[in-house]
Amino acid sequence: MLHESAVDLIREAFHYQSRFEGSTMVFKIDFPVTEVSSFPYLMKDLALLAKIGFRVIIVPGAKERINAVLHKYDIVSRYAGNIRITTMSAIPFVEMAAFDAATRFMTGLSADRVDAVIGNFVRARGLGVIQGVDMENTGMVDKIYAKSLERVLTQGIIPILPCIGWSPVGKPYNVPSDEIALAVCTALNAIKLFVVSANAGVRPDAYQVSPHITLGENGRILRLTPQEAERIIERNAPHSAGDDPALRELQLALRAVKAGVDRAHVIDGREEGALLQELFSNLGAGTMIYADEHEAIRVLRHSDIPVILRLMEPLVQKGNLIRRSADQIQEKKADYVVFEVDGSIHACGALHAWGDQAEIAALATDPAYADMGLGRRIVKFLIDRARREAFSRVFVLTTRTHDWFEFLGFKEVSAESLPERKNYDRSRNSKVFALGLSQYGSDDEALQKLHGN
Repeated sequence: MLHESAVDLIREAFHYQSRFEGSTMVFKIDFPVTEVSSFPYLMKDLALLAKIGFRVIIVPGAKERINAVLHKYDIVSRYAGNIRITTMSAIPFVEMAAFDAATRFMTGLSADRVDAVIGNFVRARGLGVIQGVDMENTGMVDKIYAKSLERVLTQGIIPILPCIGWSPVGKPYNVPSDEIALAVCTALNAIKLFVVSANAGVRPDAYQVSPHITLGENGRILRLTPQEAERIIERNAPHSAGDDPALRELQLALRAVKAGVDRAHVIDGREEGALLQELFSNLGAGTMIYADEHEAIRVLRHSDIPVILRLMEPLVQKGNLIRRSADQIQEKKADYVVFEVDGSIHACGALHAWGDQAEIAALATDPAYADMGLGRRIVKFLIDRARREAFSRVFVLTTRTHDWFEFLGFKEVSAESLPERKNYDRSRNSKVFALGLSQYGSDDEALQKLHGN
């Protein structure tokens, strides 16, 4: 029999498959990923996505391969900032390296019997002269041949776009793969961009990151709003030496979201299965920048009741919560809210009215999401609701979590201070903690803790 957590993962996977099937996704994959032992498994995963109906586009990075080829033929690259100046003598070797990198993906996909094509889907034009420097055969995207890509995708074929574009008269240009990936996302209305790198990304132990950013296991940043991503880049860019790969990847993901992509993901391509985990599970395996409303607290629906009963059951068995029936929850359904992540519920809570006071109750969080601060967010939401409804204070009855509520700014009070109509079960000997809402409006420390600032 499958463990309950395994069943949950399967449900999540089916949820995301049905949600994204038929959608266009662009995968910009750095060249060093092709040289790690997990690369064949990454190709298997991309092949699987194509087989189940995802429209997969691959944009290979080739910087390291170009460096190696030019070095082999004793060609020295000059740079204008971080942009390689591609000379007329170098462009044949740049083409060679770019197509060699692309062929690695073609070979990997053919092993899983998925058709792929390396094509001239990019029309380019030269960068020209920038601040007096002739960029020669270094170019930019002029147009993506979207109709050609659509025809290929419709046939279930994976297009591979090397970092080469051609002018209308056939002149080749070296075009940054980041720019091609962005242009393809825009031209085909891709809903996701995956930046598959060969490093661990931006981590709090190596970069300046706000302590209130949502972290997962091993210090991984789970998700960022565009504003949070911008702040990280601004804080760290002045202190990074040259072209920092992790910041560049984060910048690419941010640019994609600003260009209209719903979500951009930065994952470590060296980690086997990271792509599927990031795509088919809520917790993922990388860092997501999202422009849409990924998370939401909303009112309870009737169909949610079995889910929140299941969330509460472990806490009921531990004695943290009292047992509630489906009928009892249905009777006070308007009091309940849930925290939903991509259509799945991972936390709940309720605000019950007792005269001029309100009780925060039935607070439960999926243990797998404990590091995301869902409980605190539910509490803040309920306190805000209580303020809007003009309650004088909120209170909680707790047997095991009084330290946590105390940290959030609640103060212990006597059971005698509870509203007269509120039944206090003395056999449970629950501690009572309360927060005056006028205090909540003026107590900066409590306010900051609830907001996570």
